[in-house]
Amino acid sequence: MKEQKKISKNKLLGIAGLAWMFDAMDVGILSFVIAALAVEWNLTPGQMGWIGSVNSIGMAVGALVFGVFADKVGRKKIFMITLLVFSIASGLSALTTTLAAFLLLRFFVGMGLGGELPVASTLVSESVEAKERGRVVVLLESFWAAGWIISAIIAYFIIPHYGWRVALIVTALPAFYAIYLRLKLPDSPKYTGKKSESRSIIQNMSEVWSKKYAKRTLMLWIVWFTVVFSYYGMFLWLPSVMVIKGFTLIKSFEYVLIMTIAQLPGYFSAAWLIEKAGRKFVLVTYLLGTAASAFVFGSAETTTLLMVSGILLSFFNLGAWGALYAYSPEQYPTVIRATGSGMAASVGRIGGILGPLLVGTLVMRDFEIGYIFTIFCVAIVIGVLAVLFLGTETKQVELE
Repeated sequence: MKEQKKISKNKLLGIAGLAWMFDAMDVGILSFVIAALAVEWNLTPGQMGWIGSVNSIGMAVGALVFGVFADKVGRKKIFMITLLVFSIASGLSALTTTLAAFLLLRFFVGMGLGGELPVASTLVSESVEAKERGRVVVLLESFWAAGWIISAIIAYFIIPHYGWRVALIVTALPAFYAIYLRLKLPDSPKYTGKKSESRSIIQNMSEVWSKKYAKRTLMLWIVWFTVVFSYYGMFLWLPSVMVIKGFTLIKSFEYVLIMTIAQLPGYFSAAWLIEKAGRKFVLVTYLLGTAASAFVFGSAETTTLLMVSGILLSFFNLGAWGALYAYSPEQYPTVIRATGSGMAASVGRIGGILGPLLVGTLVMRDFEIGYIFTIFCVAIVIGVLAVLFLGTETKQVELE
C-alpha cells in the first residue's frame, strides 16, 4: 500500500511538474524575447516594461477567475483549461508583427499561466500526506527552475540564429501535452470528498476575509505582492540589465543561463529545510537572502561580483517562491483553498504589473540600476516583516 502511494505521489509530481516546467519556459523565454524585440522593433524601455506588465495583468485576472472556479468545478478541469489557454496564446504570439497584437496575446498567455499555478499547487498539496506536503510542493516549484534553464538554453542557441518567433513556438508545445494530462491526472481527493457542498463563489471570496482567516489573508497578500513585484521587476529585466551594464546580447544570455542554473539548488535546499525548520523560517531566510543579493547585484561594478550576486539572487529568490507556494494553500480549508490561494496570487500579480513598468520608467529617466534594485530590496523586507508578525507555522499540520 505504501509503495502504491509513493508511485501515485511521484506520478502526480511528474505530471503537474512537467506542466509547471512548460509554464516556466514561457515566462523565462519572455525575458529573452523582450531583449530581442527591443532591437528588432526599436522598443523604448517603457514599451519593454509593458510587455512584462501585460503578462502580469493577465496573470492577475487568471489567478482570480480560475482560482474561484477551481473550488466550484474541480482542480483538474481548471488545470487543463489554463494549460491550453496559455499554450495556444503563446504559439499565436509568435506570428504577430505588431506590438499591440503581441501584447493582446501575452494577456491571454498570462491568464492561463496565472490560473494554472495556484490551482496546481492546491491540487498537489491536497493529494499528499501532511508530513511531506511542503517538501513535495517545493519540489513541484523546482520544475520552474528547469523550465527557466531550458528557456535560457533555447534563447542562447535559437534566438540569435533562428529568431524569437521560433523560440516562442518551441515553448507552445505543452498544448499537445495537455491531452495526455487530461487522461492521466486524478482530481484532488479532498476536493472530490467535499464537492457535494453547495457554496457560491461570492460566499467563498467573502470567507477568505472572515474573522478566522483575515490575518492569514492579509499576510499572504502582502507577501505575494512584494515577492511578485520584485521577481518580475528583476528577472524579466535581467538580460536587458546585463546589456545596460555593457554586455552584448549573446553574452548577457550566457550569463543569465549560468545564474538560472542556481535556481535548482535554491529549490532543493528549501525543499529539504521546509519540513525540518518550517515554512516561516525558510520564507524569512530566503527572502532576506534575496534582498541582500538584489542590493549587491544592482550596484555591482565587476563581472565577478555581478555573477556571484546574480547566482545568489536566483538561489534565494526561487527557494522563497517554493516555500510561498507550499505555504499559501495551507492557510485555508478545502472549500475555499483554491479561492484563497488564487486571490493572493492575483494580488501578487498586481505587483508583477508594476515591477517591470517601474524599471522601464526609471531606466528612461536615467536612474542607476543600483537605485532600482534597492527599491526591490526594500519591498522584500516588507514581505519578511509580514511573515514574521502575521504568519502562523503550518509545518505538518493536517489540512481541513
